[in-house]
Amino acid sequence: MAELTGLADDRALLGRTSTAERVSDILRSRIAEGYFPPGTRLSEDSIGGALGVSRNTLREAFRLLTHERLLVHELNRGVFVRVLTIEDVEDIYRTRTLVECAVVRGLGEPPYAVDDLAQAVADGQRAGREGDWKGVGTANIHFHRELVALAGSDRTDELMRSVFAELRLAFHVVADPRRLHEPYLARNHEILETLQAGDRDRAEQLLAVYLDDSLTGVVDAYARRVADGAQGIG
Repeated sequence: MAELTGLADDRALLGRTSTAERVSDILRSRIAEGYFPPGTRLSEDSIGGALGVSRNTLREAFRLLTHERLLVHELNRGVFVRVLTIEDVEDIYRTRTLVECAVVRGLGEPPYAVDDLAQAVADGQRAGREGDWKGVGTANIHFHRELVALAGSDRTDELMRSVFAELRLAFHVVADPRRLHEPYLARNHEILETLQAGDRDRAEQLLAVYLDDSLTGVVDAYARRVADGAQGIG
């Protein structure tokens, strides 16, 4: 399987200090990138062999990712990449709105350190020019991670890392990533410019509307895809 070949390439990242946490980091990234789409059964033998780790280490990594709601264990069936419900998506966006808007609202006096935010905007625009719409989605997630990072809080960064990874599960089910992600290239740029101008109140207003519109778009696209899948379409 192609995804296992790619996973074997990550074996070198483990080095001599292989731990369940580092295995979970690798698997989390691979899930976020779509190598293991929602609903995929994860084979202990195949993944353990590709990474060169013990069954116990892999099971602990699975446990960590299950706690993060990225995996689900089904009795007598195994471990699967989680398939989100629409209610899950709505809850993710409630969390995003609470955290991201609070981060912007709590910014101190300008100027703000937005260089990494600007880089995420540039990465998204470049991916859009190349027609790489999944890449646009990745850059969009990076934009919001850098926005959260403005709070300077390791705990908030850790919380939202899991939230954004879970959100990617919904993105991977959507049939038309261009339709989902393209409208937010300009909106990311607008929020960046507003922060560069030092207007955090305006940036928070833009962000709140942005997240509300994004939720509507993701739920609509996700619902269509799930309905098609239930009918055996696509």
